[in-house]
Amino acid sequence: MSSMITFILMVNRQGQTRLCRYYQPVNMSCRTALEANVVRACLSRNRDQCSFVEYQDLKVVFRQYAALYIAVGITEDENELSIYELVQNFVEVLDKYFSHVSELDIMFNLDRVHIILDEMIQNGRVVETNKSNVLGLLNTLDKMADG
Repeated sequence: MSSMITFILMVNRQGQTRLCRYYQPVNMSCRTALEANVVRACLSRNRDQCSFVEYQDLKVVFRQYAALYIAVGITEDENELSIYELVQNFVEVLDKYFSHVSELDIMFNLDRVHIILDEMIQNGRVVETNKSNVLGLLNTLDKMADG
């Protein structure tokens, strides 16, 4: 199996999923268990502990931003640090688009967040990290909607 991202989760401190994107097929009953276990593993760690955890045959890289956690499931041979930085880049893009992104921005603009994610990651592979390029399509869509 080549290196890749298998899923991305965004959850709040209460463990409620705000965004999930799977890049490999996972049936719904398994998703519920996967999300619950991953969230539990991430929320149970304190700030002094490593942001990489093992889950079944995957590694999970996560970061906390205020009340939100972003967890990324990756295959064994994917680079944890590059994914850790990808999460930071994703949040910076969200911040740039929403002007200080919040949980409410995610909840009420989920379509926009998915567009951003799709511009950055396709088929479990990182395809774009340049913030201006990532936001290009969204800015075009916004101009069309306004005008």
